[in-house]
Amino acid sequence: MGAHVSRNDFEWVHTEEPHASRRKIILEKYPEIKKLYGYDPLFKWVVTAMVLMQLLMLPLVKYMSWPVLLLVAYCFGGVINHSLMLAIHEIAHNLAFGHNRPLHNRLFGFFANLPIGVPVSISFKKYHLEHHRYQGDEVIDVDLPTLLEAKLFCTTGGKLVWLFLQPFFYALRPLVVRPKPPTPLEMINLVIQLFFDAVVVELFGLRALWYLLLGSFMAMGIHPVAGHFVSEHYMFRKGFETYSYYGPLNWITFNVGYHNEHHDFPAVPGRRLPEVKRIASEFYDDLPHHTSWSSVLYDFVMDPDIGPYARIKRKHFGLKS
Repeated sequence: MGAHVSRNDFEWVHTEEPHASRRKIILEKYPEIKKLYGYDPLFKWVVTAMVLMQLLMLPLVKYMSWPVLLLVAYCFGGVINHSLMLAIHEIAHNLAFGHNRPLHNRLFGFFANLPIGVPVSISFKKYHLEHHRYQGDEVIDVDLPTLLEAKLFCTTGGKLVWLFLQPFFYALRPLVVRPKPPTPLEMINLVIQLFFDAVVVELFGLRALWYLLLGSFMAMGIHPVAGHFVSEHYMFRKGFETYSYYGPLNWITFNVGYHNEHHDFPAVPGRRLPEVKRIASEFYDDLPHHTSWSSVLYDFVMDPDIGPYARIKRKHFGLKS
């Protein structure tokens, strides 16, 4: 299975997560960044166009052979679906319609969720906001790999398998590590998604639904756009727990690569995050960052110093008031 990783434990620290304190310092020097807060008025139109694009693909899918369908799902449909997942990330921060219209954001999340094939919009928000507030917390932050994952996938081949299975880990890990009872909005999300999937099968056949589901699965695994899962918080340099990516795939992922900037200012929509970096450049230019998500995936698999253990963790001391 290849070389064994050099680490046998996570990187435990006793410091607070770095983003709240850096945000305070930056705002003291550049209070004009607050003008970037708020929703992006173009966002809803971009997301609507992506959903419609996937709907237009459905009548074409039934004429494709399976090899062609898989290729199209990997290179096209999966990219759109992954982008829609990152749109749901923006929506979780109320950046589609603003913090004063939470219901509009939730309803739009149902809409953006449709081509993905499985209901994720409400559940993602429930856990993701805790990832921001309790980054690295051994109990609360479900973005952290479990100890079992780190022990099982600790070789070159194991890490490759782990990347391939990443969609399952992201979906199932919260249910194991920090289970929460389903909310009414989650049930609505489920019903709407199942109804949409049934309509797709009725109108376009089962192959069309497979196109959506396989695209979502493949684009979350060994795929260039999925590189952000690893690039964001895996410790490529000791002592640094959040990394930005400054490369062309930001154009189709709502600038999620600007991840230090996003954690520092989660109220700033993705389209304006490059402006945060421009204004406060001295706070970001010297931080380690990535320029290729494909290289991130390659390094993750091949470098024995990197693996599921390469995450900064903090002891759990309870919920903040």
